[in-house]
Amino acid sequence: MNTPSDSRTKKLTSMLRQFWRSGFGTADAAPLAPTGVARKSASWVPIRSLSPRHKPRIARQLRALPNADRYLRFGYAATDEQIERYVQGLNFERDEIFGVFNRRLELVAMAHLAYSVDPKWATCAEFGVSVSPHQRGKGLGAKLFAHAVMHARNQGVNLLFIHALSENVAMLKIARHAGAVVQRDGSESEAYLSIPEATLDSQLNGLMQEQMAELDYQLKMQAHQFRQWLDTVQEIRRGVRDARHSTRGP
Repeated sequence: MNTPSDSRTKKLTSMLRQFWRSGFGTADAAPLAPTGVARKSASWVPIRSLSPRHKPRIARQLRALPNADRYLRFGYAATDEQIERYVQGLNFERDEIFGVFNRRLELVAMAHLAYSVDPKWATCAEFGVSVSPHQRGKGLGAKLFAHAVMHARNQGVNLLFIHALSENVAMLKIARHAGAVVQRDGSESEAYLSIPEATLDSQLNGLMQEQMAELDYQLKMQAHQFRQWLDTVQEIRRGVRDARHSTRGP
């Protein structure tokens, strides 16, 4: 007899197949994606919304960044203590924090979509991203940016802002490819991306991607738990085998 959980899994699996067959989205959302990266890699990346329980993983991902990357991400060479304060100060109720997990459930890339706290600028948001060094070259930064744009669009944001050091070539390239206007002022640059109003198509596309990312995360979680169980079984077997050898004597 199928349980509600089984039915939900089957439904999401069916949706995932349809999503893949459709080319990972609709033409309406295509112009918002960084086209330069999209041509290089059209593969879908599961991007999941993070919650306060993911703070340890977020801190671990940021602390693993080398000093040069910390400098580019925060605009200064952030120490472990400063990173910890940043993570603890994340507002998950107001802002959106997205992440990409590998099969071992390690957070390898994360993005922060911060909404304005000033009601006069309620339709504005700022974007920041970090990608682990061993995951570079896969277009994760660009895909996180495209995902953030889609999410911001569906939340009524019409202007996305990026503040970056001028030497952060990768981030500014992503912004330019998405159609943002980049203004340079010495060692710092600012990028502004005008976002069109949300449509039913963009909202459905966003909902579909969130559901697929959640299914992907649950499957990875089950695989991770199964591997842990296998490790425990193997450890017990080794213990039993060693005990048998010790009782037999020389």
